[in-house]
Amino acid sequence: MKTDGNHARNESEASNPPHPSHPPHPPQDPDRLLPPRGDYQTLLSFKKAEVVYDITFRFAHKFLSRNDRTIDQMIQSARSGKKNILEGSKAGRASKETELKLTNVARASLEELLDDYLDFLRARDLPLWDKESKEARYVRKLGCKTPQTFEYYRKFVETRPPAVVANIAICLIHQTNYLVDQQLLRLEKDFLEHGGLRERMTRLRLQYRKTHPRQ
Repeated sequence: MKTDGNHARNESEASNPPHPSHPPHPPQDPDRLLPPRGDYQTLLSFKKAEVVYDITFRFAHKFLSRNDRTIDQMIQSARSGKKNILEGSKAGRASKETELKLTNVARASLEELLDDYLDFLRARDLPLWDKESKEARYVRKLGCKTPQTFEYYRKFVETRPPAVVANIAICLIHQTNYLVDQQLLRLEKDFLEHGGLRERMTRLRLQYRKTHPRQ
């Protein structure tokens, strides 16, 4: 299959899942210091990152040489992508700044992992699927199933050659990156509209003083 230099960007655009990265937050109660946050397990970005990790763990141990340092690098990047989404979601209850920072770390880790898969294909003269190939479209369709679990991809990871597994991972990383990008936009919007913890503390303290004047 032929590939082009814009494949990564185009694949990302073509594989945008129609799911939100996170269910919309309920309206924030101005009288609450710590707003409610969604459970990280409801994040589609987390679910997809978990699938990427499961595929990468098996891919690295199955297809890379035992002494290849890339094994640890790829697994660590996949783990960082998953764990930082989790930690960011949990930290967001008290600090939007921390949630933004950790989610950005997750995005950077996934991008590094994507580059490792692309390096694997390029260095071995293996084909990179065109974004409109039937294989890429099939993986995108699988990626739209909910809930996302590794079981949708297990038979391919266990039976297909390394080039196929790497391309599956690449498609899923593009989808995950898109979701994380949307998540970051939402977090930035929330921060601009509602501020961080210190701003909420100041606002609520002033409101309390107005409603509870000293006698």
